[in-house]
Amino acid sequence: MVDKEAVRRGYDELAEAYAADRNEDGRGREVLSGFRESLPASARVLDAGCGQGTPVLRDLSASATAVGTDISRTQLELAADRVPDADLAQGDMAALPFRDGAFDAVTAYHSLIHVPRGQHQVVVDEFARVLDDGGRLLCSEGPDEWRGTNPDWLDSGVEMQWHIAGIEATRDHLRNAGFAVEREWGVADSLDDGDDARWTFLSARLEG
Repeated sequence: MVDKEAVRRGYDELAEAYAADRNEDGRGREVLSGFRESLPASARVLDAGCGQGTPVLRDLSASATAVGTDISRTQLELAADRVPDADLAQGDMAALPFRDGAFDAVTAYHSLIHVPRGQHQVVVDEFARVLDDGGRLLCSEGPDEWRGTNPDWLDSGVEMQWHIAGIEATRDHLRNAGFAVEREWGVADSLDDGDDARWTFLSARLEG
């Protein structure tokens, strides 16, 4: 089972190494661009698990009122430097520190994968709670369930943990929370074998 405190400590300790390793290009960014263009100009968007703020939170802030949240304070400090126009809040995705219906959209790139498997539904329910009627969600998920630990992630000497629910389980979590999946982008849609090739990106709308 994922230990969220271990994930928080890990991202605090390897913040600079992770930021340097993060690839800002790829299929996920292309998907994000289309998602952004589909939102109203006045949209208020939450990036859940925003990390150091690039590229997702920064891209969102270019065309919307962007808010980022992350479990790691050090990651948020980097995000404050990289995306000064965004509001930031430290918090657990299983108990988001925002009121009901506060956002028009939520993005969650490579963040659900660090949540304990038993809380994945709770997190998706939280996404639904903070969305206004008809709100949109864009998230990423691995193809199959997988859990793992790396005691030396990014050759940093720092431990990181993951529990990927898999695409079928995530579709169920979305439906249970009241979302209708509108589109998916998977490996077959990718033009290369870059970092995003192993992920599926899902766009969903909260039904009334």
